[in-house]
Amino acid sequence: MDNEHPAASGAINYQLSIINSFLTHLASERRLSPHTVSNYQRDLKEAFRLTGQRDWATLTVHDMRSLVATLHRQGKGGKTIARLLSTLRTFYNYLMREGLARDNPAVDVRPPKSGKRLPKALDADQVGQLLDAGMEKGDPLSLRDQAIMELFYACGLRLAELLSLNLDSLDLSAGQLLVTGKGNKTRQLPIGKPALTAVRRWLKARTLFIKDSEEKALFLSKNGRRLSPSSVQQRLKRHALERGLDDHLHPHKLRHSFATHLLESSGDLRAVQELLGHADLATTQVYTHLDFQHLAQVYDGAHPRAQRRKRDDEESS
Repeated sequence: MDNEHPAASGAINYQLSIINSFLTHLASERRLSPHTVSNYQRDLKEAFRLTGQRDWATLTVHDMRSLVATLHRQGKGGKTIARLLSTLRTFYNYLMREGLARDNPAVDVRPPKSGKRLPKALDADQVGQLLDAGMEKGDPLSLRDQAIMELFYACGLRLAELLSLNLDSLDLSAGQLLVTGKGNKTRQLPIGKPALTAVRRWLKARTLFIKDSEEKALFLSKNGRRLSPSSVQQRLKRHALERGLDDHLHPHKLRHSFATHLLESSGDLRAVQELLGHADLATTQVYTHLDFQHLAQVYDGAHPRAQRRKRDDEESS
């Protein structure tokens, strides 16, 4: 049985009818092609859904920024988001002309830049699917690979950083890891309990791989040497497929997942910057899909001119 309130259903249908009127305007008055009109229709219905099917006239610039952030987190590219914003600007110009909206909330909202193609992050369930499935395996290679994957996700390591780890990089009693990153800069990182457990299990099995007692590398190949980048990449891909993950898994995706999940939970951009070893905060902003809505709220809540503008808007309403 449909529990939707008749009044709510009617309000939604009215907002959809506004979209249809706009599409008729595009086709008849502006004489746009059916393909272009179809693109406008698709963008507006998607925006309507993601903004909670609200009255178009009630949406604000914050809602537009939230929409951009949502699309960005979903992995939509800058060009796709720019096109949707362009659709919304044209739509709101029409609404203002028809007296259905007072202003255009999309006019000053900008899409993220389309420069770097970043890997999609695994969600928390996928991380669990990957890491929890290997906890029961006790063969030496599986113990090594489990420790590698746990450290990638627990510490947000780059591939080169993990491969350069030595036995003395670990402080198991303190639960810490000393990492040498880009530019030979070192940083001390905490290690979570699951990763610590996995590393301890690997260290017991590591003795089976030792060919040279002087070898200090934390992770060894079957030949007793420091692991190569390609071997780690191949093993990650294999484990992902075995554990039901369709997407190609590579070390940077685990680093990206670490950063994304930590930022979403904490909101502490500076801490994430330090943990990732980024010299420039701007790199962290791009890398972790920073929530643009949060930035906008910080700006509007703290900047004197933004505060004054907000008061002026309230007084004029």
